[in-house]
Amino acid sequence: MAKRGSGRGLHTGALDRVLPSHLAPGDLTTAKDPAGEPGRRLPHSGRLAAAGGGGPGGAQPGRGLESGLRRTRPAPGGGAPGAGPSRPEPAPRRAALEAGLPLRPFPAAAAGRGGGPAAAPRNPFARLDNRPRAAAEPPEEPARGQQEAPGPLLGANQENDLPREEKFPEGTAAPESLQTPHVSSSESDILSSGSTELPVDWSIKTRLLFTSSQPFTWADHLKAQEEAQGVVQHCRATEVTLPPSIQDPKLCTELRCAFQQSLVYWLHPAFPWLPLFPRIGADRKMAGKASPWSADEALQDILMSDWSVSFTSLYNLLKTKLCPYFYVCTYQFTILFRAAGLAGNDVITALISPTTRGLREAMKNEGIEFSLPLIKENGQEKKASRTSLGHEEEQAMSDEDEEESFSWLEEMGVQDKIKKPDILSIRLRKEKHEVQMDHRPESVVLVKGTNTFTLLNFLINCKSLIATSGPQAGLPPTLLSPIAFRGATMQMLKARSVNVKTQALSGYKDQFSLEITGPVMPHSLHSVTMLLKSSQSGSFSAGLYTHEPTAVFNICPPVTEVQDKETVHEELANCGLHPKTLDQLSQTPVLGKSSLRHVKMSDYIYNWRS
Repeated sequence: MAKRGSGRGLHTGALDRVLPSHLAPGDLTTAKDPAGEPGRRLPHSGRLAAAGGGGPGGAQPGRGLESGLRRTRPAPGGGAPGAGPSRPEPAPRRAALEAGLPLRPFPAAAAGRGGGPAAAPRNPFARLDNRPRAAAEPPEEPARGQQEAPGPLLGANQENDLPREEKFPEGTAAPESLQTPHVSSSESDILSSGSTELPVDWSIKTRLLFTSSQPFTWADHLKAQEEAQGVVQHCRATEVTLPPSIQDPKLCTELRCAFQQSLVYWLHPAFPWLPLFPRIGADRKMAGKASPWSADEALQDILMSDWSVSFTSLYNLLKTKLCPYFYVCTYQFTILFRAAGLAGNDVITALISPTTRGLREAMKNEGIEFSLPLIKENGQEKKASRTSLGHEEEQAMSDEDEEESFSWLEEMGVQDKIKKPDILSIRLRKEKHEVQMDHRPESVVLVKGTNTFTLLNFLINCKSLIATSGPQAGLPPTLLSPIAFRGATMQMLKARSVNVKTQALSGYKDQFSLEITGPVMPHSLHSVTMLLKSSQSGSFSAGLYTHEPTAVFNICPPVTEVQDKETVHEELANCGLHPKTLDQLSQTPVLGKSSLRHVKMSDYIYNWRS
């Protein structure tokens, strides 16, 4: 019994290349299947198959032919499939299909057959026709208004035939192109137009990746004398001035010692087997590490007492302007303390991010005045606490305000007809709004002036400052500082240089990179970029990886009075920072909730992206 075919005729010129020599074009007829539907034109042997007989040798030619074809549905008009204004298939391919060759479906023909959508998608991993296309038989151009079927009908290996872009374009290092931080369109709103200085960035970086066309071998394998000299220069806050360009950086001892000096930072507490930064989301890294204090309350009290002494020492250094800033990193939030004169403020400031409603309520109950700089109400910044009033009196006044807000209903005489919300529902609605911003950058809290000392005492006595379960249970918060303080341990950022080959238009090109990992604080970032400006002749690029909870520290807090730069330098002259670094940190932040992601210097001009 004959099966349904494609319903297409064959051109005589095409049959000469396909049919055996003993068959003539006139020996063809059109067969119908038992259902009465028109089938394809069959040769004489096909008529035998349709009548129930077999070909020579008992074979059924139609079966082998139809095994390589896909069944098609009749056209909507009742005609044969493919009839109508659809584009015909190329003649060579049509002849091959009639001869029974196993070809994969032709995409454009499948899309246009019957005037409807493309056939059901086939297995994308199966490719039947993997033979190269003959150059003398190019495919016919699709008819006007027709488009080839999309990707599902293409062979699995066909994507390899498309032209590829170079993996590493000229002038771009392989590590940077593969590992630079991904910046979404929402994060890259700020683009610089060129400047000789970078904007101040108060976020903590976890990794810096510098690339340049000149080698960084000068940063490797410091001599013992150079390493010792760099540590001494840091402890004595020695100011190092380098020329704009260094001919041979590897032989420049001053450069190598200054590089060692810029990698030093101070930490408390310090346990060599535990990663103490970052603390937010560090449970997985700390899991399985030894923590003998987690089940020993006496040991926890000793650690917390020692931490309180170090914390108080840092605050006293900050208050006397001998320390420019420091960070307190807990398992839930991070705090940035800044000395008066930095970030455009004339008083000590503290930024806490992220916060929760419970933490803000606890601070309010302790009498700490703070504000939410990113939450504004009626065009004015919303004050989060009013310590001039008692808590109960403040609550009573808020309830009275809510009652008075519906007094206009009584004046109209409709207070009984309109159901007004009760006090409890109003309060729950306000609390829901406050909870929604928890753990978000908008929950950042600003504490200023003498309230920072109250915040110090609050943090020392706050029991929720330390985790009670998990890998961080019983572990005090991490203190990070650019200068030494009581109980601190000197630490070094890790630096290594890598040389790679990158593919360029003219072949392969040498590209050099320098990677720095660890808690990179603002002063270290500025110091390293100043050194690279001289060592790389004013030409390098950098990818900066930010600890995201600290990116919001770049917001511009309200400034009451702008201090003169000379006054700031005089008051903070002994804080241990380079004068140029101090000048940058005294600027007003401009990055908002974002941070520096990519920096490029060309001809001593910075271009940056946040």
